[in-house]
Amino acid sequence: MSEWSSGGAASRTGGSDQASRLLHRCADGNRAAFRALYDLWGARLYGIALRITRQPSLAADATQEAFVQIWQRARDFDPARGNAEAWLISLVRYRALDIVRRNSREVPGYEAPDTEDESPNALSRLVSTAEGAALHRCLRQLETGRRRLVVMAFVNGLSHGELAQRLGMPLGTVKSAIRRSLIALRECLAS
Repeated sequence: MSEWSSGGAASRTGGSDQASRLLHRCADGNRAAFRALYDLWGARLYGIALRITRQPSLAADATQEAFVQIWQRARDFDPARGNAEAWLISLVRYRALDIVRRNSREVPGYEAPDTEDESPNALSRLVSTAEGAALHRCLRQLETGRRRLVVMAFVNGLSHGELAQRLGMPLGTVKSAIRRSLIALRECLAS
C-alpha cells in the first residue's frame, strides 16, 4: 500500500477554498501550511497521476514532482485567474504526462495510455461556471483547426513540438496559430 493511498482526500465543497488559503501561506514559506496542503490533496493528486501513468512508482514520482513545484511556485497561484483545485490538478497532470513521455522514450515498446482520465476534471467544472460558459462560447468562435490546436495543447497537454509532429505541421505554424488563437480568445473574453 502506498503512502498516497490513505486519507487526505480533498472535499468537493471546501477543498479548493482551503487550498487557496494554504497556497497563499505556502507562498510566504509556511511549512505547516505546505504539510496541510499535502495532507488535504496528496491522495487525490496521486490518484490523478496514477490514472495517467498506470504505475504506482511513476504516479508517486509525478506527485512528488508536483508538490515540489507547488512549493516553489505557490507565489504564481492567482485566485483571480482560476481556482486552486484546477491549479493543483494541472500541475500534477502535466508532471504525470511528462513522466509518461519521458518513460515512453526510454522503455522500448512502452506506449502512453490511450484513455483519458474520466474523473471530473477542472475543465469540466470550469464549463459549468459563467467564466467557463464564456470560454466555451469564445472557443466555438475560433476556426475549427485553431480550436483543435488550443484544445490539444491546453486540455490534452501536448507541447507545440508534439502537435507539429502529430499533425504534420511546421513547428512555427503551430506556434503562431496557437498564439493568434489565444489573442482571439483573450479579446473575445474581454468583450
